[in-house]
Amino acid sequence: LGLVAGGELAPRDGAPGARAFEAFTECFRRGLLVRVTGDAIALSPPLVCERAHVDRMFEVLSDVIRSTN
Repeated sequence: LGLVAGGELAPRDGAPGARAFEAFTECFRRGLLVRVTGDAIALSPPLVCERAHVDRMFEVLSDVIRSTN
């Protein structure tokens, strides 16, 4: 068993995958490692993570997604 979360971003016209890649690089810059495939983003935190870690992951990810128009 494990933890996994994911979501799909709306692609930019004429640039499929660009929005998710931009989100990936910004998440990494902020200390959060996510995986991307096309315009889909996935998180796979360890089972030993605490609530504060999950809150931080989604705080970073939501801020990044809002900034990638």
